[in-house]
Amino acid sequence: MSQLSLIITILGCIIAVILIVNYLSYRSDIRAARERVISGSQIIETKCGQIEYAIMGEGPPVLVVHGAGGGYDQGMWIARDNLGEGFRIIAPSRFGYLRTPLPKDASPAAQADAHACLLDALNISKVAVVGVSAGAPSSLQFALRYPERISSLVLIVPGTYTPEKPVGSPSPVPLAFILSMIFKSDFPLWAAMKIYPSSVLFTMGVPPSFQSKITDAQKDELMRSLLPFSPRIDGMVNEGKIVSSLHRYPLENITAPTLVMSAADDPWKTFDAAKYTAENIPGGKFIGFESGGHLLIGQEDKVRSEVTQFIKQHN
Repeated sequence: MSQLSLIITILGCIIAVILIVNYLSYRSDIRAARERVISGSQIIETKCGQIEYAIMGEGPPVLVVHGAGGGYDQGMWIARDNLGEGFRIIAPSRFGYLRTPLPKDASPAAQADAHACLLDALNISKVAVVGVSAGAPSSLQFALRYPERISSLVLIVPGTYTPEKPVGSPSPVPLAFILSMIFKSDFPLWAAMKIYPSSVLFTMGVPPSFQSKITDAQKDELMRSLLPFSPRIDGMVNEGKIVSSLHRYPLENITAPTLVMSAADDPWKTFDAAKYTAENIPGGKFIGFESGGHLLIGQEDKVRSEVTQFIKQHN
């Protein structure tokens, strides 16, 4: 064997070992992620079909409506970071996320009806609602369609309408297609977390200026919250359809006390929409932060205090 052939063989063996080790690591991580999401929830049959959900805590009930890329597990994470103790948290997986199927009509209005169906099945008559990011449209619809069942409404970095983004903006179909094709497997996202973690974190709404302020353990926890990603794809694709046809709701008809929060440096540009929403809901309260990104990093204590106090005040 020539020296060149020997070098190529050795390099090939090294690459093969690296690929095998990484693949085994990937399989281990995804197996753990799947076991985590399956063991932490249950499925209930409702008038609106099967809904996956989780419940924790005791006290006044709070429906936590997760955002894009989420599921009941993201709802629990939201509750942990944004609510104090003393609440009964109900965290469903929205349409197309984890084990809640995507129905033919997966609009925010239909999702609001599903929220009501879940509460019916759990014998809960009235709740406070916390809607985060892409969970805001169905939270608003719930407040409009079931005013007698909501004690207060909290919207955090809401993905809602603003006049600056008119209806009929460019369709996200190409992005939806890419998502549905590439992320049928969890491997591309897992690999991106290993190779380009800063890009994954930015996509999650963490500005580059904040990424150096959080620990590696926090970064890892944030990214791992997306796994497994493949059972969230239907929800993500549906999210794109909702965003592309987002229109103004009759906010003036909302009677629930409402608190809305966002940060000026949110990469997902929710600040103006949050302010507009609060200003057009009677008595709506808006809290804007200069920094924090989509996850309101660094504002956790303030957010938790304001949200907890607001919900308890109107319970």
